[in-house]
Amino acid sequence: MTFGKRSYLGSRSTEVNYLSRFEAIIYEKRGNLAWVTLNRPEVLNAQNTRMRRELLKALEDAWDDKNVYVIVITGAGDRAFSSGADITEFPVLTSFDMRGRRETRTRAGITELIREIPKPVIAAVNGLALGGGCELAMACDIIIASENAIFGQPEIKIGIIPGRGGTQLLPRLIGEKRRRSSYLRAIRYLQLRLIGLA
Repeated sequence: MTFGKRSYLGSRSTEVNYLSRFEAIIYEKRGNLAWVTLNRPEVLNAQNTRMRRELLKALEDAWDDKNVYVIVITGAGDRAFSSGADITEFPVLTSFDMRGRRETRTRAGITELIREIPKPVIAAVNGLALGGGCELAMACDIIIASENAIFGQPEIKIGIIPGRGGTQLLPRLIGEKRRRSSYLRAIRYLQLRLIGLA
């Protein structure tokens, strides 16, 4: 680890065995680029616990690698960058899990880590970027969106609020009035450039 950079995975010794082989992401280095592909296209790249931990591991590795100049995060397939949290995990979480301790640190850690990495982090968005997927993209330094990219914060539809600071970050990017509209109506934003994010 680079001096002064904290680990967002907690104890690295306990995580290395769990993450010795990536399953939910594809992590590649091509020249001076590190590519992180969210790789669960069958569920629109929904972010489960394993994906979040693997994403943190890959981002920390890219930060440490002096040969990596730029990090690109994208989604597998052509339907989604990421549809957000894998809500099928919600029923198996205990009240303690839902309150936050480790998983909240992991979720928030992704956003914090991306913002602290002293290298450009680019979100290459094709298809849906909803909920946590939208927040993941917003945390990046640059968003490159395809013509069919759809951004939104639909958490209100299942009775929760954005969990990675979306309520604070979104108004800074697109303005307070549009932010209120997006949360109260759960409006999905079409075309990033129409609302000034790109």
